[in-house]
Amino acid sequence: MDEIVKQVQERAGIDEGQARTAVDTVMSFLKDRLPEPMRGQLEGLMGGGTGGDGGSNPLGGLGNLGNFGG
Repeated sequence: MDEIVKQVQERAGIDEGQARTAVDTVMSFLKDRLPEPMRGQLEGLMGGGTGGDGGSNPLGGLGNLGNFGG
């Protein structure tokens, strides 16, 4: 999760605490809306797992989720 916090910090030009809050907010939003199997994958990935791509992308294959929120 630290990598995505760093990316948000750099891209948004905000401090680490603000970036961490932003990432935590998005993670909570996603966890509340994703189906259980995907929620578990997201938690594992952000908790230090490598996901399906060896860890090169902190969101792994989540870019392929499509429009799950309506």
